[in-house]
Amino acid sequence: MGKCYREELVGVFGCPVDENPTVVVAEAAFKSLGVNYRYLTVEVRPQDLGNAMKALKAMNMKGIHLTIPHKVEVLKYLDYIADDAKIMGAVNTVYIKDEKLYGENTDGKGFIKSLQNANVKIKDKKVTMLGAGGAARAIAVELANAGAKSIKVINRSADRGQELAELLNGKTKIKAEYMKWNHAMVIDADTDILVNATSIGLYPNVDDRPDIDFDSLKPFMVVCDVIPNHPQTQLLKEAQKRGIKTVDGLGMLINQAVESIRMWTGKIADAEVMKEALAKEYGIDVHY
Repeated sequence: MGKCYREELVGVFGCPVDENPTVVVAEAAFKSLGVNYRYLTVEVRPQDLGNAMKALKAMNMKGIHLTIPHKVEVLKYLDYIADDAKIMGAVNTVYIKDEKLYGENTDGKGFIKSLQNANVKIKDKKVTMLGAGGAARAIAVELANAGAKSIKVINRSADRGQELAELLNGKTKIKAEYMKWNHAMVIDADTDILVNATSIGLYPNVDDRPDIDFDSLKPFMVVCDVIPNHPQTQLLKEAQKRGIKTVDGLGMLINQAVESIRMWTGKIADAEVMKEALAKEYGIDVHY
C-alpha cells in the first residue's frame, strides 16, 4: 500500500477568527501524538453557519470547534447534544460519529481545570461574572457543579442575563442573580472570583477594557479572563497593578483542547507540549 497523503480534518469556525491561536496547540498535540490530523482555522459568517455544519459531513471531517458567535446558534444543527451542554445551552466542540453530529461543551471544564492548576479554590466562593453568552453559560454551570456558593451575572442584555441567572437557579444548586450593566460597574467587595466571559479585549480590540470600577477590585480577589489573544488583557493588567492574582485565557484554551482532541482522535494530548507551543508562540510563560 502506498503512502497516505490524506489528513483527517478538524478545526474551528468563528467570526472573527484570524487571531485564534488554537491551531498552535492542536498541531503541536497532533505531532506529539503521531496522528495525521490537520487543524483548520475557518472564518464562518453567522448567516453561513448552517451550510458550514453540513460541510463537515460532506468533507468527511472528524469535528470542529465553535467560537464567537456560533456557540449557541450551532445547537439547531446538531443531531445529539450532551446533557451538560443542553443545560448550558452552548456547544464549543462537535465530533462526528456514524455521520451524526454530536455536540459537547469543554469550555467550562477547561476553565475549572485552569483554576485548579492555579491553586484557586472554588467551593463556597462568591463569583461575579461579566457576560452571559456561550462561554459564560458553560463556565457558570461548571462553577456551580464545582461548589461555588453564588454568582452575580452582569450583562448589558437583560434578557440574556436574566435567562442565565434563572437557568442556574433552576438547574443547579448555586444561588444566582442578574444585574444590568449600564455604567462603570462596582465589583462587590465580597467577590472572591471575578470572571470576564465577554469578548471585550479580543483581537483586534486588544486595548478595550470592561466598563468596571477598577478601584473596586480587592487584593484578595482572583481575576480571570477567557480572552486567549492576547492573553495579557487590559483587565488582567489592571488587576496585576493592584497586586491581584490573575488567571488568563490560555489555560482554558489548552485544557478544553485536550478534551476536544480526545473526542476527535481517541487519544489524550500532552498539555505540557501544548503549553510549550503557546509559550513559544507568544514569547511568554504560560500557566495552564
